[in-house]
Amino acid sequence: MSNKEGSGGFRKRKHDNFPHNQRREGKDVNSSSPVMLAFKSFQQELDARHDKHERLVKLSRDITVESKRTIFLLHRITSAPDIEDILAESEIKLDGVRQKILQVAQELSGEDLHQFHRAITTGLQEYVEAVSFQHFIKTRSLISMDEINKQLIFTTEDSGKENKTPSSDALEKQFDSWQLRITPVDYLLGVADLTGELMRMCINSVGNGDIDTPFEVSQFLRQVYDGFSFIGNTGPYEVSKKLYTLKQSLAKVENACYALKVRGSEIPKHMLADVFSVKTEMIDQEDGIS
Repeated sequence: MSNKEGSGGFRKRKHDNFPHNQRREGKDVNSSSPVMLAFKSFQQELDARHDKHERLVKLSRDITVESKRTIFLLHRITSAPDIEDILAESEIKLDGVRQKILQVAQELSGEDLHQFHRAITTGLQEYVEAVSFQHFIKTRSLISMDEINKQLIFTTEDSGKENKTPSSDALEKQFDSWQLRITPVDYLLGVADLTGELMRMCINSVGNGDIDTPFEVSQFLRQVYDGFSFIGNTGPYEVSKKLYTLKQSLAKVENACYALKVRGSEIPKHMLADVFSVKTEMIDQEDGIS
């Protein structure tokens, strides 16, 4: 310990070297100085960006909830007598989700999408999953990213329905267009989640005695799995993580097709679901051990 620190061992603070009155004068800051004005503008900009981020997170949460409800509705098709009614109701729900996406597009007007992408990516992935699930039920094919983006081109006439008393500004912007483009990563992650819903639809179809849907789903999942295999480890980290789940879903569907093909004639239709569920549990246990 040096002698400069004194006998008590306490080191002098730097501002103790200045007179007391000079230290007190530093507290009186000129609020109109250029530095303070610059920092006030920084504060306002950061506060506005934070508020926009929070609004986008809330919209993304609403999009996720409504998309999940649409998926739950579409799962009723395997047991519903009238498929067209459920598809029409799901389209109404998806239109409501698109109105939320319109609000996201308006919030991001003039902004860099990638700065706020983490706030909205969860909702966009869930929307891709719901739209692709509906499209598969209708056409037994995969919807493309361009088709999804075409559905996300809006005009202010669509949003004007929400305003009962539109202002003059709204009338001036009546023909303005808004668009939110789904990124390739959001599309891939949404399609990866779709495979899990198709596996559940396959289970429900087997339980209701439908022996055609599992084979259609199995063929479709093989094509999707082959496509993801070409990406491999070169794609985003989230895509490689979901590739393992996709492989599990494909194995369960192929197992159902095997049970239907080999033992379908000797097992009553109402018992096929029980046999399939037992085999599915065995696959899960093997995956856990490995």
